[in-house]
Amino acid sequence: MDYGYKIGGGLDFPKKKLRVLWFSPPDAQVPNDGHGLANGPLPRLVIAEVLVDELSLESQGIVRKYLKPQGGKQAILSSTLGSLIWEKPTWADFTQLAKESEFAAWTLIHGYTMNHLAFAVHRFKHRFSDIKCVKQYLEEKGFKLNSDGGILKVSQDGLLLQVSSISERLAVEFADGVTEIIPASYIEFTQRLVLPQFKDMPVDEIKEYHRREAFELDSANHVMESTRFATQF
Repeated sequence: MDYGYKIGGGLDFPKKKLRVLWFSPPDAQVPNDGHGLANGPLPRLVIAEVLVDELSLESQGIVRKYLKPQGGKQAILSSTLGSLIWEKPTWADFTQLAKESEFAAWTLIHGYTMNHLAFAVHRFKHRFSDIKCVKQYLEEKGFKLNSDGGILKVSQDGLLLQVSSISERLAVEFADGVTEIIPASYIEFTQRLVLPQFKDMPVDEIKEYHRREAFELDSANHVMESTRFATQF
């Protein structure tokens, strides 16, 4: 793939009409163990696909009405600018789509805007390298955290820990003049613990590949509820 990224794995969410692929960054020699803004390691990337063909014919028609044949070529620019590359949808189309897939409706109004950003807290150099300290700090500061499946989401093997905020809510005016409050983007914090076979390694020798890789379906499903709509359509 371009830039050396490789498919690390995939997750399917049938109820959400969604398929997710995650990509591992290329192998690279990063000076100073990758710490610092100027030479940090490349991130994992997660890309979600709405399974349009699994939606009702009515919702399929809505999606295809707005999408442009060559729109994907402008995805990066659209994501950077936070702007749509198709016409702003109507509230009626938005709500119809939300009945079947909230993620599809989210994408219809936000386009290629980044859905969320995740920080690998185990790479931090201070007490916040422990996700429990991050959770405590956020709670003390009054941040709204996603409690679906518990605020601290733990994988079955106990090696992947995740906390996410509730997405910011924005007032959006739709094409038919209706203004509603809808979810925008959110922040996630992730801690990948050292794999059992490397638990006795000196701390200063531990690299990213010594840690738990991949994602977990149940935890990911709970994290995605950070953009849950307040209104049931």
